[in-house]
Amino acid sequence: MTVGFAMMVHTALDRAEQVARHWATHGCPVVIHVDKRVTRLEYTKFVHDLGDLPNVKFCKRHRCEWGTWSLVAAAQSASEKLLRLFPQVRHVYLASGSCLPLRPVEELVEYLDQRPRTDFIESATTEDVPWTVGGLDQERFTLRFPFSWKRQRHLFDRYVQFQRLIRFKRKIPPGIVPHLGSQWWCLTRQTLSAILEDPDRATNDRYFRKVWIPDESYFQTLARQYSTNIESRSLTLSKFDFQGKPHIFYDDHLQLLRRSDCFVARKIWPQANKLYSSFLNDAAGAAKMAEPNPGKIDRIFSHAVDRRTRGRAGLWMQSRFPNEGWENGKTSAAYSVFEGFSELFDDFEAWLTKMSGVKVHGHLFDKQMVQFSGRQKYFSGGLSDAAKLRDYNPHGFLRSLIWNTRGERQCFQFGPRDNQEVSWQIATDANAHIYVITGAWSVPLFRSNQNFSAIRKQAARLQKIEAAHLDILRSPYTKARIKIWTMADFVQAPIEPLQKIIDDIGPDTLRRLTELPKMAELTGFAQFLQNLKNQGMHPHLMGDFSMEDESVKDLRGHRRPYVVK
Repeated sequence: MTVGFAMMVHTALDRAEQVARHWATHGCPVVIHVDKRVTRLEYTKFVHDLGDLPNVKFCKRHRCEWGTWSLVAAAQSASEKLLRLFPQVRHVYLASGSCLPLRPVEELVEYLDQRPRTDFIESATTEDVPWTVGGLDQERFTLRFPFSWKRQRHLFDRYVQFQRLIRFKRKIPPGIVPHLGSQWWCLTRQTLSAILEDPDRATNDRYFRKVWIPDESYFQTLARQYSTNIESRSLTLSKFDFQGKPHIFYDDHLQLLRRSDCFVARKIWPQANKLYSSFLNDAAGAAKMAEPNPGKIDRIFSHAVDRRTRGRAGLWMQSRFPNEGWENGKTSAAYSVFEGFSELFDDFEAWLTKMSGVKVHGHLFDKQMVQFSGRQKYFSGGLSDAAKLRDYNPHGFLRSLIWNTRGERQCFQFGPRDNQEVSWQIATDANAHIYVITGAWSVPLFRSNQNFSAIRKQAARLQKIEAAHLDILRSPYTKARIKIWTMADFVQAPIEPLQKIIDDIGPDTLRRLTELPKMAELTGFAQFLQNLKNQGMHPHLMGDFSMEDESVKDLRGHRRPYVVK
């Protein structure tokens, strides 16, 4: 008693010949189905190359297509011929031309000899399987699928929608409880022959012809009617990605495949010379009689799927550009955004660098140029200070800046004079720490030497832009850490918020402030705001600056204030 292989081949015939010869020379008969789309010349050569092996036969050919009945028909033809010509076969193992044996044939034969009545086939109801991809679970058994999913996708989708609209449902034959599973099974002669010789086979075949992907449900469903002992698992190692496409194994997967202890693996890359030479050589496989355990490598595949779908935080690249909303974090590390600070303080960038030791940039999104720290022309990762290049993809510019400087916190200035396209990105980024002094953009206007009509016009425009930006920061979709002060509140007591900023930036190096940045000269600022009001503009973002309030005058007298411990 032995095991026979029903082999389905459609490409890489040279590799299929190697594997078939390996099984046949170790006493296992092989019946091969060759896809009818393979040319007559290639098929004839393939048959001739294996003609020296009496236990290798070929069955009736079908034109196979993914997701259609033709794959079941091919498996039926190969299995029927195998059972008819080789009565000594007790188990039939369905394999493909891209399969590769991972363990000596003798181990597989001995393993099955110890389980003479066991059928190895994944078989679970639609409610119990997590791998169905495409939104068709129970519907694949109750709708009709006359169109090819691959070649006629538009018609396939429209016809499914039409059947749903008219609430069409096919009747499932009596006694049939649909099950799903891997198409690569190993069935006993008793179970397989019962399926193929079923008196109701014509009815069953007629029904499953219109089931979607019947090769994953035909034998899986009918085996439940005849098998006395099913182990719902496949002896073939096959892994699929999140889209339902099979993983392909390459030469660098050699040790991974050995660890699985499985008897057969698919899909093997035809050019994986190292895999074929290693596993088709008996000396490479030490007899260990271990139980097949693909779970040993499931963790690796889970990590691979996670990396494929989520990627690394904050990294978008050509080989894995995610769909909107699929990104694993908008940026890769924490960073700080300061709005209004460089306008209110004359030396804020230098002061913050001195007090925190982090990289502090100017207005990175200034419309004229990118103000890198030290006004460098190029920065980490080859980022240019050209505003035109940055504005081609400002979101990508920010992501690249944070990614290229991992391990070093980045701080930069932002305001209503800058490119506002990144407002939503910053606001919805959990890595962003945003500190805002509202209305501080008015200080440069106050200190400018322009006609007041021009100043009023600019003030109205900038206030409108900042108001829209503040609405974004206060949105319920915001994920950034945000602290907002009005300018009036901030200049009244700047020490506490500045200390909070330093603590947030460098929590591992807590220090008390001994020096504050130099605040801009604000004498007459309250009158400036009143003049704007008199000209018809309402400057409401600055807070309440009263002309009788002497706090501004007090602050004005300290060119470089110091904090006494």
